[in-house]
Order: sequence, then C-alpha cells, then structure tokens
Amino acid sequence: MISQCKRVGAALALTLATLSAQAGVTIQNWTTAQGSRVYFVESRSLPIVDVQVDFRAGGAEVPAGKAGLAGLARGLLDAGAGNLDEDAIANRVADLGAQIGGGVDMDRASVSLRTLSSPAERDGAVDLLATLIQQPTFPAAAVEREKARSIAGLKESDTQPDAILSRRFAAAVFPDHPYGRLPSVDTLASLTRDDLVDFHRRHYTAAAAVISIVGDVSRGEAEAIATRLTASLPVGQAPAQPVDALPAAGQTIRVPHPSAQAHIAVGQPGIRRGDPDFFPLVVGNYILGGGGFVSRLTREVREKRGYAYSVYSYFSPQRSVGPFQIGLQTKGSQADDALKVVAETLGSFLKDGPTESELKAAKENLINGFALRLDSNRKMLEHVAVIGSYGLPLDYLDTYRAKVSAVTVAQIRDAFRRHISPEHLMTVVVGGEGDKAAARGGVSR
Repeated sequence: MISQCKRVGAALALTLATLSAQAGVTIQNWTTAQGSRVYFVESRSLPIVDVQVDFRAGGAEVPAGKAGLAGLARGLLDAGAGNLDEDAIANRVADLGAQIGGGVDMDRASVSLRTLSSPAERDGAVDLLATLIQQPTFPAAAVEREKARSIAGLKESDTQPDAILSRRFAAAVFPDHPYGRLPSVDTLASLTRDDLVDFHRRHYTAAAAVISIVGDVSRGEAEAIATRLTASLPVGQAPAQPVDALPAAGQTIRVPHPSAQAHIAVGQPGIRRGDPDFFPLVVGNYILGGGGFVSRLTREVREKRGYAYSVYSYFSPQRSVGPFQIGLQTKGSQADDALKVVAETLGSFLKDGPTESELKAAKENLINGFALRLDSNRKMLEHVAVIGSYGLPLDYLDTYRAKVSAVTVAQIRDAFRRHISPEHLMTVVVGGEGDKAAARGGVSR
C-alpha cells in the first residue's frame, strides 16, 4: 500500500501544478453539526485522500508555568488510544498503508492522514484517526518516557547557539505574551498525566477543530469523514480572539557562547494573519531579505562586504501578531560592523522603499514560482489548512497572483513604516567569543 502511494506521488505533483496554473482551486466550506469547520478540495486525478485536523491547541493555549504541555499532548496521541496500545496503533497504520503525521506550533496542533481512497482503506484509516483524536489514553509510562526525552532534547539544544538564539529572541520580542513562553526543564518536569487529560478535554473540541480534506472523494464522502472525526469530541466553545503583543523598547542582548560565529537575530512583532498589509509586506520582504541572492541584505552584507554567507528576513504572521526577523551569522569580531550594515539597509528601505526595477523582479519571481507551492497534494492540503485555520478568504489561492501584481512601491514603503520601527527592534547576539579570543591572540575553548 505504501509503495502504491509513493508511485503516484510524481504524477500527482505534475497534475496539481498543471491544474493550479490553468484553473482556480475550488474550496468547498461548511460547518458540521458538531460545530467544526470543514474545507474540501475534490481532486479525482489519483486514488489518494489527504486529511488534516487542526485544533486551537498550540503553545499559546498553555497556562503559565506549563510550557511544553501542547507539544507533549500532541506527541502522545498515538501512544495509546481507545483499546489500542502503541504497538497496535503502529501495526494498524502499516496494515492500512496509511501515513499519519502532524505537529504543533504556537497556534495549532495538527493531526494529518494520507490514505488510499478505496473505501476499505479509507474508512479504516479515518476510523483510526478518529480514535487517536477522540480517545487518547496518555499511558503513564509513555508520559514519563516522552517527558524524559523532551528534557534531554532541551538540555542538548541549550548548548547549540542557534537554539539559544531562537529561545532568547522569542522571549525578547514577546516578553509578556504566550508566544514568548517556551518550554524549560522545570516546566517540562512539572507536567503530569492529569495536565494532559485536562488539556485535551479543554482544547481538542469540535468547536476548536478545522478539518481540511483534499483528494479523491465526493462532497458526501467528505462530509462523512468530517463527521466521523469529530462526532465523539466534546462540543466546546469557539476560541476567543487572542491579544496581540505590544512592541517593547528596543535593546541589544548579548549571550556568551564559545562559538567562533556570532548568531544574530534582529526583529520585533510584525503582523497577524489576515492583515491588509500582507501582500505589500510579502513583496517588500522578498526584496529586503527574503529573495536569497537577489535581496538587498544579501547584496549589502554578503556580496559587498563579505560579513556573512547567508542573511535573510521574514515575516511570520500568526493568529496574534507574529515576528518579523532578520537573521545572519558572522565572525564575532565583525558582528558590530555587520549589524551596522543591517541597520543602514533596513533604514534605507523604510525611508524610500524598493526601486521599480526591484519591484518588477520580485513580482515576477513570486508570481512565476507560485505554482510550485501547490505542486503536491500535501502542499495543497497545507494551504487549505492555513486558509481554514486563520479564516482567510476561500479565493485566497485564486487571487494570490493578482494581489501580488497590484502591489506598488508606495504600498510597500507605507506598510513597512506601519509595522517596523527601529526604536522597537530587538537584537540578540549569541556567541562569537571564540573568534574574538582568536583575534586577541587568546585561546578559544
């Protein structure tokens, strides 16, 4: 079964890329009797159906002092459910030729399924997914095992400069907001099985569920899948709109680490999903630092001065305002010089915006590359899930190119000025001490 799924993968990619280029993506939408929202794209090209269920059960929903609970809860869904233990679940997945995946971030916990669309395999896989979602048992032994694994992983990551940078940057940009509360050894150690059961009961509810279905099923079959997946969940209540983080006064935080390279992040709260400035910021960021070797930051920091091999920028819109971030690595001895160039490049962009030639090139790249974002069933599912989870317009994929094409220089300049303020930029520098010691003639340890 699994090999059959793999054999159709290449043909599926070509088919979806062709369809997305030639025709609009029709997303059907409805709400189940249990209150779950469903987003469905029918595709009869291949005998596969992909399903994803997203819950408002990410890290932002975790109580203070319990950071790590969302990830542990999601990770233990397949450790035991209903009358099935961990081995029985794994064997059932293999027997069905299905693939079950998913993950968790600050906004969502997701569970995904890929299965053949033939009724026997499809119905069996959907039944298994429903059991995992609705009846996890959180076995005590598995809870302790995964806690220990998470703590060990966290201790290891706390020795790595990139991981340290990520954690310190989030805490600096979101100091009084759930997005800044990340797991620690203490919070992970404090979690109990009762915490997991309570979190699941509160947040894995029908009202908090968004179901995305893409593939070889009819509308009626999709309705049956959605109903089966949420029928036994508590109804719950629709989640409240989160509160945005307020930008704090900018500062520079230096974290000692013996690495030769200084790992640097600069940023602040940026935008939330659905912000009307989204498209000007997407196009503008491609020019500033999101376009790789054709971006201004790469030209100024790497090509002209050789301060870094890679430098980038991005906006990460989330349910609340997510971060804007510029990132790079450079020798510790030239970190301050690199930061000066970053500040000058960003300041010039905020003042004048892009040139018309930069805008034209960015539009061409974004528009011509858009089909590649829909060239597989999984990519299509991911986009549909984002549309559903964040309440984006159903024609989002159909209008993407036109909205990119309509962006002007003035819109980019004005949007960046509204969302990025140099006085609110947080700068975190981790490491570089090894290179500084070498420059002084010392010994790096």
